Amino acid sequence: MEHPIIVVIATGEMGAAVGGRLHEKGAEVRTSLRGRSSASAARAKKQGFTAIDDDDSLLRNADYVLSIVPPGVAVEVAVRLREPLRRARSQPVFIECNAIAPATTRQIEAMLESISFIDAGIIGGPPRAGTQDPSLGPRFYVSGPQARRVTRSADFGLDIAVIDGPVGAASGLKLAYAGLTKGFTALAAAMVNAAARDGLADALRVELARTQPELLARLDRFVPQMFPKAYRWVAEMEQIAEFVGGPADGATIYDGAARLYEELAAQFGDPAKAVGIGRLASFCKRPG
Repeated sequence: MEHPIIVVIATGEMGAAVGGRLHEKGAEVRTSLRGRSSASAARAKKQGFTAIDDDDSLLRNADYVLSIVPPGVAVEVAVRLREPLRRARSQPVFIECNAIAPATTRQIEAMLESISFIDAGIIGGPPRAGTQDPSLGPRFYVSGPQARRVTRSADFGLDIAVIDGPVGAASGLKLAYAGLTKGFTALAAAMVNAAARDGLADALRVELARTQPELLARLDRFVPQMFPKAYRWVAEMEQIAEFVGGPADGATIYDGAARLYEELAAQFGDPAKAVGIGRLASFCKRPG
């Protein structure tokens, strides 16, 4: 495929950047802006996407569909595209790229039935602008019987790693990684807030600087970065809880993280009520 046609749903921060990298490397990138915000439309235009809101036309002659959406709407996207995918004369490969539990991934695969399906987990931030180097961007872990069909995407600026496992393996790896990284951020936010509420923020910071400087540096970096993203992490924490299992396995840790991120997201949208975010912002010192 010298010039593949790739549909990217949707044009959030990650989807827009991934599609932009593909477009820079010669792919035709399409998206749908139906129901999307003006910011999404602006990102699509900036990255050179072709916007097509009719789903049958969107999928016509496409080689791949990349679903890169908040985990809470991953199933909704699959439901929406199921019939247009079945009607497509030349069916594209559906690549499920969202932070969802393996069971949810398998549910989507079963829903799409005969459609070629690849499980993908994205680890890392969006591709860096101004370069086409695959190493300067996220890694796409892929699994399932069809996984090797997407390895040619490395020719289009993406870092692809095949996991020798079934559908669900890539999703599980993504959630294990996110459970550690975003789970740490939730734990840090909860404890800093508790300490600050009781007037112990300065003492906690001094002690962390004395005995855990690397942990403090990570907290300073990642907690403030979380504020505008917290709303997206609610469903992701819920999916991680499902992946972990029952209460005895630690799933309630992530149920709690989901509720914490839900509250912080509400505060971020209403500065007048941002007590917790205010405490966290006061505690954290930006690197440099």
